[in-house]
Amino acid sequence: MDSKELLKRVKEDKVKFLSLQFTDVLGAVKSVDMPIRRLEDVLEDGAWFDGSSVEGFARIQESDMRLKIDPDTYAVLPWSADDAKRARVFCDIYTPAGDPFPGDPRGALKRILKKIEEKNWKFNIGPEPEFFLFKGTDGKSVHPAPHDTGGYFDFSSFDEAVVVRTALMDALDAMGLDVEVGHHEVALGQHEIDFRFADALKAADNVLTLKYTVKAIAAQHGLTASFMPKPVYGINGSGMHCHQSLFDTKTGNNLFFDAKDEARLSPLAYSFIAGQLAHARALAGVVAPTVNSYKRLVPGYEAPVYIGWAQQNRSALIRIPRYTEGRDKSVRAELRFPDPSCNPYMAFTAMLAAALDGIDKKMEAPKPLNNINLYHLNKEERTKLGVTELPGSLAESLGELEKDSVLKEALGEFLFEATYALNTKNGMISACV
Repeated sequence: MDSKELLKRVKEDKVKFLSLQFTDVLGAVKSVDMPIRRLEDVLEDGAWFDGSSVEGFARIQESDMRLKIDPDTYAVLPWSADDAKRARVFCDIYTPAGDPFPGDPRGALKRILKKIEEKNWKFNIGPEPEFFLFKGTDGKSVHPAPHDTGGYFDFSSFDEAVVVRTALMDALDAMGLDVEVGHHEVALGQHEIDFRFADALKAADNVLTLKYTVKAIAAQHGLTASFMPKPVYGINGSGMHCHQSLFDTKTGNNLFFDAKDEARLSPLAYSFIAGQLAHARALAGVVAPTVNSYKRLVPGYEAPVYIGWAQQNRSALIRIPRYTEGRDKSVRAELRFPDPSCNPYMAFTAMLAAALDGIDKKMEAPKPLNNINLYHLNKEERTKLGVTELPGSLAESLGELEKDSVLKEALGEFLFEATYALNTKNGMISACV
């Protein structure tokens, strides 16, 4: 969509206010709102804001930042009132000199995607963010209560969860997410809504859209939505499994597929997997970036802990879903340890950088851990198989990230230093609580 088409759309949709959205380093959505009459000027000149007040962005003496609208991300917010209809667009961040701001997480993802565009490749991702819906507290409770007593895939015609999920799926579809399924997850009050895979930039935009849409619709039903990886002790936490593949943009073929291979995986796919496994411990500092992330990554709750890959084995870090004959484009690698607390732009940047390192160096994937429940193996048995572990804490994962030149280069010096400093500080604060 170009600027002319965007101006036409907002008029047709009778939009009165537009939210210019971007994220800080930690993944929190920020917004500059404006009356729609200013859109033409902003499309031409951008919108200025103070970057020194945004987490991890800039020092006060170099704080001026400019937002440039990405018209393709336009969507009406379906919960806004008709007499004050609002829409949103995601934006890219620029310096006063007109250069892309190196601390823009969305910009980092666009940089690495441009590299693979030169190879005629497209990085597709299908994220699966999980979340909890909690009832409001009674003023006395320390912890909010799950809003239902359902379990995995449970259905009840009178279940409040069905009503809320239906409203959520309707809103997300209206915003262009192409919802595929929604269902109750394993834990009480836990849910998942999956949308169709897309190129990595659109997928990251979609993750953010889902998160604030879920929170807005939940609030309309008197509920609080949480994307914390482990909000309740003793039950399953919330992950964001990411189904990944590389496609050839000229032919439309899935570069992961090889009909001659027993697992239907190409040499490129094996090297992709090998790269992510090789960088897994450092990758944790980006895809599982909070203290709470490591409350989820423990044995016993279907979250991966051990570094390895397998076909159809959910205890492995990377799982290859079952191949269905004739569905070549569905061959993919599911990375299972990201969680929804991550900044999706930075997570997808780091995931791709790790994979490309494997491809560039023609790394060989280790033997698959098929038909092995890694949770049931003792340390000696895992050592014999060459299976190592993810970091056990945020501090440990940040230490690994600091040593990983590939991921640091992909993020860029500015973003790496900002995320390292902020997450180290947050870890220290958590340790003192």
